[in-house]
Amino acid sequence: MKLWRNLITFIAVAFFVCAGVFHAPVQALDFNTVLQASPRMVAAETTRRNAADDLLTTEFGQKIDINNSDIRDFRELKGFYPKLASIIIQNAPYEQVEDVLNIPGLSESQKERLQANLDNFTANPQSSVFNEGDERYNAGVY
Repeated sequence: MKLWRNLITFIAVAFFVCAGVFHAPVQALDFNTVLQASPRMVAAETTRRNAADDLLTTEFGQKIDINNSDIRDFRELKGFYPKLASIIIQNAPYEQVEDVLNIPGLSESQKERLQANLDNFTANPQSSVFNEGDERYNAGVY
């Protein structure tokens, strides 16, 4: 056993000595010539917009969209958050803004509030960006 250990130690020492004596010189790579010789990729100019940004160019950015806005957007209107806003969201989609007045089960005071604020609403077609899952109830803004 001692013989094997001595033999392996001798071979390892001999290997490292030879590796140190017979080494090849190392040259640094000149990145300037490498980069100049390689073909360059040029990014194509493309205008990329997502569906949410496209909706901001419509009335969605200025008014409350009754088909796409989340419940927090109704906080700016007195008497809407959270009960009336929740009723509006649950009964969507709407073809036009005036359709919110036809929601079944509204009290007279709720109809009056809706009537008084029709100018603050818009009815864009529903977008999956804003209506997937429970995004309209919990938009993840904390």
